Amino acid sequence: MPAALATALLLVLATIGATLLAMVGYWVLCRLGRRSMLVGRLVRSTYWPTIAIVVFLASRLLMQPGGADGWRGPVLRALTLAVIGSFGWLAAMLLQVVADAALGRFRVDVQDNLTARRVHTQVTVIRRVGLAVVVMVTIGTMLVTFPQARAAGASILASAGLAGVIAALAAQSILGNTFAGLQLAFGNALRIDDVVVVRGEWGRVEEMTLGYVVIKIWDERRLILPSSYFTTTPFENWTRTDASVLGTVMIDVDWSVSVRQLRDAARDIVEEHRDGWWDGRVCGVQITDATGGTIEARVLVSSSNSSALWDLRCLVRERLVDWIQQHHPAVRPRVRAELSPLDPPGHDRGAGKDPAPGS
Repeated sequence: MPAALATALLLVLATIGATLLAMVGYWVLCRLGRRSMLVGRLVRSTYWPTIAIVVFLASRLLMQPGGADGWRGPVLRALTLAVIGSFGWLAAMLLQVVADAALGRFRVDVQDNLTARRVHTQVTVIRRVGLAVVVMVTIGTMLVTFPQARAAGASILASAGLAGVIAALAAQSILGNTFAGLQLAFGNALRIDDVVVVRGEWGRVEEMTLGYVVIKIWDERRLILPSSYFTTTPFENWTRTDASVLGTVMIDVDWSVSVRQLRDAARDIVEEHRDGWWDGRVCGVQITDATGGTIEARVLVSSSNSSALWDLRCLVRERLVDWIQQHHPAVRPRVRAELSPLDPPGHDRGAGKDPAPGS
C-alpha cells in the first residue's frame, strides 16, 4: 500500500475515532449538566469547537514530520493553523457563554435596575474587548508558525521607532475614543438604558461600545456620538443615581382662580394613577409668576422613570384643562379692557368755535 494512501486512511480513522470520543464526552456532560442551565449552555456552545480541536489535533499528532513526501509539510502547516483557530474559536465561545450568563442574572426591565444597567454596560464592553484580544492572539499565533513572519518581525521591530510615532499620531482619536469608552464603562457616568439629554435631544442609551455611544431618541431616531464626547462635553443624565424623576406642568390661569381648589384637583388627578405613572412621592402646586393679566401655576409631580413621567405630565395638563373648562370656566385666561370717553364729562365739542356762515 502506498505511503500516501496509508496516511490518508489513518487520518480518516483518527477523525472518526476522535469524533466518536467527543460525541461520547458531549453526551456524558449533557447528562451531568441537566440540573445546571449554565453547564448545559456551556456544553452546547463548545461542542463544535471541541470537535474541531480533537479532530485536527489527532490528525496533527499522527502526521509527525518524516519522510521525503512533498505534501506532508503543507498539510502539517494547515493542520497546525486549524488547531490554533479551533482553540481561538473555543475561547471566543467560552467568553460569550460566560458573558451571557452574567447578563442573564441582572434584568434591566425591572423597577430598580441601576445595578443591572451598570453590569450590562461593563460586561458588554469586557466581552467585546475580550473577543478582540482572542482574535488578535489567534492571528498572532498563526503568524508565528511561519518562519518568514518571524524573520520579518525582527526588521519591523528595528524600524518601529518612526512608525510608532506616525501610528500614534494617526490613531490618536481612535485611542482617545477607546480609553473614553473604558472610562464610561467603569466610571458609572453613563450606563445602558440611562435617560440622557444630549445636544437638546432626550433619549435613552441603547448601545455602548469602545468607540461610540448610541442614543435612542424618543421619536425612534438614533443619535450616534463618539465615546470621547461624553468625557469632554457636559450632558444631562436623569437616571445616574436613581430612575425616579420630577417633572413640571406649567399652566396660565386668571387671577380669580382658587389655588387651593387647583391644588386639590391636581392631587385628585395623580391619585388615580398612584399604581401606575405616579410614584406617590411629590405632588404640589405653586404660583411661580403673577404679572400681567394672568398668573402662572406650576404643578410638580414625580414618577418612577422618565417614560412614565412624560405620560403623567401630559395627563395632568389635559385633565386640568378639562377641569377648568367644565367646573371653573371663569378662571380661564382673559384680556381685560377698560372703555373711557374721549373727552371729559360736560365738555362741549362746539364751544369756542366760530358760527357757521349764514347762521
